[in-house]
Amino acid sequence: MTVFAKTTRTELKLQLREPVTAFFTLLFPTILVGILGSIPDFREPSPELGGARTIDVYVGIAIALSLAMVGLQVMPAVLATYREKGVLRRIATTPVRPLTLLAAQMTASVLIALVSSALCIAVGYFAFDVPLAGNLAGFALAFLLCAAGVFSIGLLIAALVPTGKAGNAVGTLLFFPSMFFAGLWTPREMMPDWAQQVGDYTPLGAGERALHETMTGHWPNWLSAVVLIGYLIIFGLGAARLFRWN
Repeated sequence: MTVFAKTTRTELKLQLREPVTAFFTLLFPTILVGILGSIPDFREPSPELGGARTIDVYVGIAIALSLAMVGLQVMPAVLATYREKGVLRRIATTPVRPLTLLAAQMTASVLIALVSSALCIAVGYFAFDVPLAGNLAGFALAFLLCAAGVFSIGLLIAALVPTGKAGNAVGTLLFFPSMFFAGLWTPREMMPDWAQQVGDYTPLGAGERALHETMTGHWPNWLSAVVLIGYLIIFGLGAARLFRWN
């Protein structure tokens, strides 16, 4: 536990020392909420959203965005860069095991995404009267499930790619279609039925749906929970088995 705690603290410090990474993971989703909330039409009830406002929906989407940026773009690039520069070979001589390093990286990423999400919720609530989650326990569960599903994909990318640039490229390639199905460009409720059905089986689509349901007072639906747990098991175990120091 001491090794895990120290490794997590070190990974957290290293990520926050990078100004670009810190800005996009911590502040960009909140800035997006602020920009969208400043659009008058987005603060008006929408029949297509069941009477909710567009900004109400986009707070959940911004939370999914923070998870995607950390899990698909930052995490794979960081771990692959460690491998490329020989950092992992040096860590291999310490008591840190591969599983410990992966768990520490995931924990640090969850903490960063948690702070980013809290900022999104705070700006939405105080600036635009976006209601807080109607089911706080369900929201916490949906957040952790979404984080686990997305981050396990990022860990598998990090386990396979040889360089930081490759990790960033693969993560970016997955980022944009994933965020499409999460509703970044068009809220899921306004998508065609086929797009919503496909999105239900993507990690961020399932995660955004679960977050949205808990914000309206419900529990995450069983399909989203099963999909996200499936991503965690398949990709998480794959990352643990395929991860190499070199």
